[in-house]
Amino acid sequence: MSVTNLFQVEDMTCGHCEKAITKALAEALPGAAVTIDLKTHEVTVAGDAEKAEEAIREAGYTPVRKSA
Repeated sequence: MSVTNLFQVEDMTCGHCEKAITKALAEALPGAAVTIDLKTHEVTVAGDAEKAEEAIREAGYTPVRKSA
């Protein structure tokens, strides 16, 4: 069973942002379930929280980890 992590990403504001974050997470955590809600600026991802956070940062965004 994989751990689900929730991140608040306030600087994710459009479809391009969503695609960039999705791509970064797919590269960092292949096969991980990723859900993005642009309206609430939330990213939910299964797997290693540290890798996910780093991937989002490397894509140019500022994730804040929240409890899922």
